[in-house]
Amino acid sequence: MVVSQQKSIEEILKMLESEKSVFVVGCNGCAEVCETGGEKACEELKKKLEESNINVVGCTVVDFMCNKLLVALKVSRYKQKIEKADSVVALTCGIGVQSIAAVVDKYVHPANNTMFVGGFQGTWPSLERCAECGDCVLDITGGICPVTNCSKSLLNGACGGTKNGKCEIDKELDCGWEKIYNRLKKLNKLENFRKLVKLRDYSKMFPNKELRDTTFYDVEK
Repeated sequence: MVVSQQKSIEEILKMLESEKSVFVVGCNGCAEVCETGGEKACEELKKKLEESNINVVGCTVVDFMCNKLLVALKVSRYKQKIEKADSVVALTCGIGVQSIAAVVDKYVHPANNTMFVGGFQGTWPSLERCAECGDCVLDITGGICPVTNCSKSLLNGACGGTKNGKCEIDKELDCGWEKIYNRLKKLNKLENFRKLVKLRDYSKMFPNKELRDTTFYDVEK
């Protein structure tokens, strides 16, 4: 099971500070079990956003947001509402955020932090992967994870080895940061390159004993 925690409402509002309307989508799978997704979490976030004068144009849930096909089929029903929104807010794990970012032409904000994926990275059909950082930066990188898409897991831009859009380590692999650049350019968000991403704080992956007890090993050993 993918374990996630919802970001604070203050952090979510900061991500949305330049926007007036959003569409909220949540995962009915692992996130619903963690109470960070599903209909209840979506309605609660909708209420908080509206209390902060952000218009929620629509809200829906997808059974498993790690499946891009399911995501594409479900959100296609809300195409007109999503087009009216400034962006999409996703109550799901990092895989789900990347999945919906791949199928909608809107900026996607992660409302959750992914803490642990239980070693099951091979169980979903999509190519997206999550490094369960505990402090998701997908809001800055346009829904493309720099940790899993870059061979060097660079957080603040490409290295000097990229050539013809390919990684210097694996010539068959597209440069993760070129993918991020193209995504941000398409969404008119290139100003995000001025934002500095802090180094990963690995302690955030297991912030409390309750989460550690859900894992298959004791991180304190």
